[in-house]
Amino acid sequence: MAALVLFVFLDALCYPLITLGLQSAPHLTFAFLRALIAGCALGLLVLVLKRPIPRGAGVWLRLGGIGLGTTSLGFAGMFHASEFVAPGMATIISHTQPFVAAILAFFFLRERLAPLQLFGLVVAFSGVVVVSIPQLSAGGTIAFAAGLVYLAVATLGVAAGNILTKSLGAKVDPLVGTAAQLLIGSIPLGIATAIEGHSTAIDWTPKFVAALLGLALLGSALARSLWFSILETVPLSQANAFTFLSPFIAVVLGVMFFSESISFATAAGLVLTTVGVVFVEHGPRSRYTK
Repeated sequence: MAALVLFVFLDALCYPLITLGLQSAPHLTFAFLRALIAGCALGLLVLVLKRPIPRGAGVWLRLGGIGLGTTSLGFAGMFHASEFVAPGMATIISHTQPFVAAILAFFFLRERLAPLQLFGLVVAFSGVVVVSIPQLSAGGTIAFAAGLVYLAVATLGVAAGNILTKSLGAKVDPLVGTAAQLLIGSIPLGIATAIEGHSTAIDWTPKFVAALLGLALLGSALARSLWFSILETVPLSQANAFTFLSPFIAVVLGVMFFSESISFATAAGLVLTTVGVVFVEHGPRSRYTK
């Protein structure tokens, strides 16, 4: 439970840090640097701690799939979508990922949600919708449609990456698995950055460096390592329910550091989401199969 709460906090920390960093660097360049620095930092830690390197083509194929899904598609989709879609709509669409993952988990991991837990997911998601209503974009433009496509790609990539992560179980050390997925996932991002031609258009201000290191070391290296270890023992759908709390922690951080205010919609959404997460966590666990 403590690891899940810490993961959600670190995940929520990414929202304000991405906002700060995008003022100084192109989207793909920022995403590439985040993945590369996080992967290199963990890779160095793996060497220092002499963690076991996994063997077998099947394991590395799955690690490659996690990297392409969670890191390459996840980062690229979300960073690019911010150009076209309002934060509220982006929050709603990105938080359909637990539903997509639950469907994939049913078919590929044989995880089955009890009715009460499925109801909890719906209630938790409705809380995210409520808090996002004031920020919704009117949409209806080609740019908005492009943003939706980017978000869909990111959501599917992360959901598929979570399925592959869960399928590995305890076969891979969390630090090794996370370093591998970040380094592998950074390769397509680096290629796309080079093709885009804006890799040097960075304003290396102290604010950007702080945002980049915070995202890379806390939001990626530490957070993804925690997630990797969490999925060794916790059903994916149950762990995913906690991610609905990320937008609300981001709101609290916004109040503390960006002088934002908490509206009635935010408070109501937080109540709904908390109730939904409680349903998911305390539903009958006998409905999960392995």
